[in-house]
Amino acid sequence: MNVRKIEASVITEKVKKLFMDMNYFIGEDIMNALKNAKESETSAIGKDVLSQLIENNRIAAQEEVPVCQDTGMAVLFVEYGERVVTEGGSFEQAVQEGVRRAYIDGYLRKSVVDDPVFDRVNTKDNTPAVIYTNIVPGDKIKILAGCKGFGSENMSSIKMLTPSAGIEGVKQFILDTVRYAGPNPCPPIVVGVGIGGTFEKAAMLAKKATLRPIDTKNPDSRYAALEDELLCEINKMGFGPAGLGGDNTAIGVNIEYFPTHIAGMPVAVNICCHAARHKETEI
Repeated sequence: MNVRKIEASVITEKVKKLFMDMNYFIGEDIMNALKNAKESETSAIGKDVLSQLIENNRIAAQEEVPVCQDTGMAVLFVEYGERVVTEGGSFEQAVQEGVRRAYIDGYLRKSVVDDPVFDRVNTKDNTPAVIYTNIVPGDKIKILAGCKGFGSENMSSIKMLTPSAGIEGVKQFILDTVRYAGPNPCPPIVVGVGIGGTFEKAAMLAKKATLRPIDTKNPDSRYAALEDELLCEINKMGFGPAGLGGDNTAIGVNIEYFPTHIAGMPVAVNICCHAARHKETEI
């Protein structure tokens, strides 16, 4: 089996660029969704808020400054080719160094504390990042990454439903979570939903769902239809842009699913604000 060697420094530079770019340049899928929301918005205040968000993102890209002061906590989903060997340092170290350099050199806010309960001392470089790694066939490294702000992260939830809850129970929990969040997660929001697996797998799926471009649909037509239905119901809630009322409380609902146990049906909802920063790269 041929082995491909990748220098740790190459991974570090790729990760650094990934996080700087996603903080400065909002994705085309999000910009298009905001523009479409502005066109459809019937609330004058809501339309004005959407105009400001679009202008904010334009200025951020032009001046290469963050689209939001909360530059989030770094999360990476990695597909690591089984024929790849990292040289000059470990893959984990290379990724963490890339995040560190992005947040220091890119003048991005450092929001990570070392201990969640007692010390809560800032690590001063926004590390450690959260890394999920899957070993896959091939000789490439694919990285899907996001930086998650906690105004929306705090509004997320998980529930261990049983199969008897059915599709109606799934929908009710998702809608109840969004309704409880109200204006807090800086709408218009992206709603990531993870269904199945185990307790932690459902949460991971929900987070990954927020990183999927919102101009894509779940490949299963049943889940795609559920995405559309939930988006419609969420927008009927009327929280609107910035929570000031309007037609566009959400600009996307993404669902990911995974096989689960015969006795369970875990459902997780990860809410993301309008600054839904996500980018991917391949090495």
